[in-house]
Amino acid sequence: MMEMVSSTVETVIGLLVLIGALFSAFSAFGLLRLPDVYLRAHAATKSTTLGVLCVLSGAFFFFWYFDNYISARLLLGILFVFITAPVAGHLNGRAAYRTDVPLWEQSVQDELEPLLKGKKMKYEEKDMME
Repeated sequence: MMEMVSSTVETVIGLLVLIGALFSAFSAFGLLRLPDVYLRAHAATKSTTLGVLCVLSGAFFFFWYFDNYISARLLLGILFVFITAPVAGHLNGRAAYRTDVPLWEQSVQDELEPLLKGKKMKYEEKDMME
């Protein structure tokens, strides 16, 4: 019975690490292929954060189950990556927008332009957006 539990835990840990590696690879592919800084920031923050969290969670569960060791460093790493990576991506995108880095030429809508450039929306435009 214990052997079956051990192999199940090994499988779950291996899947966590594999899924994390795949998300990180997809993120790298997105960074190379996406056309502008705003779309790249999306790939860099969301999928990379999920990938790193899966790999760190797999490492945490490995040490917890096989060595009976709860690693505070891994828990802090998971917490800090979860908090700081999306915030840093948001701030990079915001800084790029405020320094007038152009959107991709095929972008359909720029919702921040009327808010940040001092333009007020007309009532007709507001109704069309809803």
